[in-house]
Amino acid sequence: MSATALPAFRLHIHPKHLLELKQDVWSDEAIPGMLLTGSAEMPVAVSYRGAHTRKLTKKSYFIQYPDKKEKTAEAAFHLNAEYHDPSFIRNRLSFHFFEQIGVLAPAASHVFLYLNEKKEGIYLKIESVDGHFLKRRNLERGAIYYAVDDDANFSLLSSFNKKAKQNLMQGYERKTGSNRHDDYLQEFIYFINTAKDDIFEKEIKRYLDVKQYLLWLIGAVCTQNFDGFVHNYALYLNDRTKTFQIIPWDYDATWGRNIHGEEMEYNRIPAKGYNTLSARLLDIPAFQSQYFNLMKYILHRQFTISRLSRFAVNWHETIAPFLEQDPYTTVTYNRLEDEQKQIFHFIEQRKRFLLFELSRL
Repeated sequence: MSATALPAFRLHIHPKHLLELKQDVWSDEAIPGMLLTGSAEMPVAVSYRGAHTRKLTKKSYFIQYPDKKEKTAEAAFHLNAEYHDPSFIRNRLSFHFFEQIGVLAPAASHVFLYLNEKKEGIYLKIESVDGHFLKRRNLERGAIYYAVDDDANFSLLSSFNKKAKQNLMQGYERKTGSNRHDDYLQEFIYFINTAKDDIFEKEIKRYLDVKQYLLWLIGAVCTQNFDGFVHNYALYLNDRTKTFQIIPWDYDATWGRNIHGEEMEYNRIPAKGYNTLSARLLDIPAFQSQYFNLMKYILHRQFTISRLSRFAVNWHETIAPFLEQDPYTTVTYNRLEDEQKQIFHFIEQRKRFLLFELSRL
């Protein structure tokens, strides 16, 4: 595996539209632009993306192809600044890890962005979870929901005020699908919270790909995404099987760092994670046994430095020559090496902690 040059993405936005974009960083209103990648130039719609990251000096962007959706390999994608991640790779490493353990995850790769020929720096291009995402994986059509805030907690109660939700769609934004899918999602959430244990154990597989969910939970627990259990995921409802699968999203605050880029202790998240659905599943002995066996296998075979280090090293070799050209970062190659060591140290500590936790449960 050898390092390659970062692809150049050249985004051109008329100064008038760029001013509109900058006037309200919290707006999701898109403005027109042109994007040149390689030899292809196409019209795009551009908006800011992210929550707390919108107020940072290095912005993240959501790029859509409004005119030729069917003629492009993708309808939209995200350009993440990874501003609080001094390694630039935690999101990408997380999605790679999820994919390796059998969980649907967006593709990610690094690019170098120019805006009106001004260098904007190193970005992570992340695949949008949408209809094209399903098509590229030969998956059945269906509904996709984004968990947009902490009310996507699989509970009847709001995470914000602990009172009954006015609507069980709180916390979710439908990306694809219809009202009948909304009804089914609400039925699923109601079932999670009201079914007695014997009915839950017998019927949950009608709604949920249980093994896939347990693998996702293991991924979130191993990478220690504190924000990833009631937020930062997408749900895919397969029209043929009528079951939900869960897809990780926004995993830069992982591998030993929090959303501010500060170090997080390796033992912050328990082995079972947390949310209402996870608690119900792991309260069933058969599902708990399945979860523990899957986690032990993954900890020994896939959550290892030997399996993950070559990707981290290669991506850093690719990024390193472009660090000085990024006007928003002070990260050096030595800092990248330090981040590698920090990630590898986290893997060792987290693995030891989780194996100890499993031995006690």
